[in-house]
Amino acid sequence: MISRRDFLQTSMAASAILGASSFGNWAKLAAQQALSQDDLLQFDTFGNVSLIHVTDIHAQLKPIYFREPSINIGVGDNKGAVPHVTGADFRKLYGIDDGSPSHYALSSGDFSALAQAYGKVGGLDRVATVINAIRADRPEAILLDGGDTWHGSYTCYHTEGQDMVNVMNALRPDAMTFHWEFTLGQERVREIVEGLPFAALGQNIFDKMWDEPAAEFSPYTFFERGGAKIAVIGQAFPYMPIANPGWMFPDYSFGIRDENMQAMVDEVRAQGADLVVCLSHNGFDVDKKMAGIVKGIDVILTGHTHDALPEPVLVGETILIASGSNGKFVSRVDLDVRDGRMMGFRHKLIPIFSDVIAPDKDVTALIDAERAPFKAELEEVIGQTDSLLYRRGNFNGSWDDLICEALIEEREADIAMSPGVRWGPSLIPGQDITREDIFNVTSMTYGKAYRSEMTGEFIKVILEDVADNIFNPDPYYQQGGDMVRIGGMGYRIDINQPQGSRISDMVLLRTGEAIDPEKTYVVAGWASVNEGTEGPQIWDVVESHIRKQGTVRVAPNDSVKVIGA
Repeated sequence: MISRRDFLQTSMAASAILGASSFGNWAKLAAQQALSQDDLLQFDTFGNVSLIHVTDIHAQLKPIYFREPSINIGVGDNKGAVPHVTGADFRKLYGIDDGSPSHYALSSGDFSALAQAYGKVGGLDRVATVINAIRADRPEAILLDGGDTWHGSYTCYHTEGQDMVNVMNALRPDAMTFHWEFTLGQERVREIVEGLPFAALGQNIFDKMWDEPAAEFSPYTFFERGGAKIAVIGQAFPYMPIANPGWMFPDYSFGIRDENMQAMVDEVRAQGADLVVCLSHNGFDVDKKMAGIVKGIDVILTGHTHDALPEPVLVGETILIASGSNGKFVSRVDLDVRDGRMMGFRHKLIPIFSDVIAPDKDVTALIDAERAPFKAELEEVIGQTDSLLYRRGNFNGSWDDLICEALIEEREADIAMSPGVRWGPSLIPGQDITREDIFNVTSMTYGKAYRSEMTGEFIKVILEDVADNIFNPDPYYQQGGDMVRIGGMGYRIDINQPQGSRISDMVLLRTGEAIDPEKTYVVAGWASVNEGTEGPQIWDVVESHIRKQGTVRVAPNDSVKVIGA
């Protein structure tokens, strides 16, 4: 594998930009086990413009545990490239000492033990402290929210996103873009957007009937900061009607629209933009490809794939910043903008260790007020876990296995399917499982748990279709999250085969028999994009199962054999 030093030197040699990341500072301190809030926030102020980036918060107001993936397969030109480097290889690439807090924040190994040592991460009152500290140093800093903000928790579901809107407004963002927000339904989104005190951006959000930019969303906005004119162009998630139910937002169309992105870049440059920033929810590999096609973008603040990278990735003269998820990190980017261009940058990925960073008291009070009407429901203990429960990675996590187990048992099914979504905090062994914890991994506006009959042939078609969304070598055809999670069935997947030929050796685990293409099986699942899906809500299914179990134990899952990774 290419070394970190060679990687950086190769990247910089391709560009006239001078840049640096101060990740090494807190990594070194982490290795010494001597972190303080001042250490985490220390930054050598640089240039004349500062950007603050948060993304993929998924409605996590309070500190959580969140395990990074142990598997993140890259295909095509991205095989073996960040962010598709995990575990010990990731730590070696970035010079991270085993057992350090930086290991805990950015990697997956020994997660349960490290979590007990270093505690929870995130909490928007801690994020507020970091943002306020950056603003104290650079008052004109621009705060940008990459989306997936109004989705993912009990209170967000029951307030239709209002809890997150109220708390995020207190953080005073300057602009945001969107993805899961649209699953609140287009009328609710319009209602919220109309009242936002900051820019709602999406150059690729179009009116479906007229095929022209949607009136409610600006393609870009301008800021005058540090004597420079800065354009921020929004890029919403491009595959909304494929990954999510199109019937919830029938008036809109999306797509990457990189030709329109180029037109927007040219337009803002013609209006005098010295710096062009893309606030994106494309996903890292899509943004990486787009950066090589669209000319003139200085910075892409990337989201959707939840990657946390301690140093930027350069594509030509465009820098890509990946800021993690769930409120676990805040990125600060300082830029030297002179003579109509970006001359250099400094970057820091700031981990939100919730036991180290003091909460902002006003935001804490606001969060507690938003949660107060639901306090009893949130805190009710449903069971306990003896297993590490996590979701993240290309295939099943233990939370997914538990959900599939609940679907099979509660819905009397042969096979279970659970969506390959990336959001959802972790629980460590010995923790209580509360109703809030269950909602954190199941909350969505189309959470009905269906029960259906499918032939073996149709099940294979589903797996092949999802696999192509994940493992197509062209990032522009990677339209989903991670692989659909399967319970009750094993299979073999060769990720390097073409669509239709990746899935084989499908076996019904209960009997050990091969799946018969002609035979019909009872399949239970949830998160169907089809309108009118019937069944109980998935969180009720999972709660019922956990109550019956009392203490949850999830066995290691080796039912999926991956070839070609």
